[in-house]
Amino acid sequence: MISLYLGQQSWLHRRPAGLKLLSLAAISIGLYFVSHPFWMLAALLAVLALYASVGRQALRQLRLLRPLLFLFAIMFLVQWWSVGLAAGLTLVLRMSTLVLLANLITLTTRMDAMMSAITPLLLPLRLVGTDPARIAFAVALVIRFIPVLLAQLHGLKEAWTVRGGGRQVWRLAIPMTIQAIRMSDHVAEALAARGGIQTSPGHATHSSRSHSSAKESHSEG
Repeated sequence: MISLYLGQQSWLHRRPAGLKLLSLAAISIGLYFVSHPFWMLAALLAVLALYASVGRQALRQLRLLRPLLFLFAIMFLVQWWSVGLAAGLTLVLRMSTLVLLANLITLTTRMDAMMSAITPLLLPLRLVGTDPARIAFAVALVIRFIPVLLAQLHGLKEAWTVRGGGRQVWRLAIPMTIQAIRMSDHVAEALAARGGIQTSPGHATHSSRSHSSAKESHSEG
């Protein structure tokens, strides 16, 4: 439910999670120095070629990004009106490339591998009393949630179209918010059922004591 990971073995699946995340960061920074739409189009085509190299299942996931087309259209019109046509095309192509690339990484990287890659970078947080594993889990969960929420939005939009909702897509904001809250509740319940993330003995002891106290209170009631 919290992942659209493709359970197959492609060349991109076999690449280390850390290498993929570093590549995403480097490409994200590098693309902001590209100002010509031709080179941005070349970058977008290269990412689409990566999807094709992973297989048909990866290509099918491109349909989940359709809800973003409306947002990209607005961004393009605003940028075209305020800066110019070339700047509008560059911005939309850049955003499309980065979103597709980030989505491809979530499709080919398991959450535990992503957490293992992120955790070492957060080790200095221990100096301020923060558990790096919890922060890494939160980051990985956010990355995983993005394509899932896009899939939810795509389903709502299709249902809206079938029912003749017209162009007032903004009305989907409330049901989308409800879906997101409901999903977060399900994820929280699933994490609680599995004991959450207990990385330190003190936290585990505190959690077990709290759980025992809750049981005793329930039995007394």
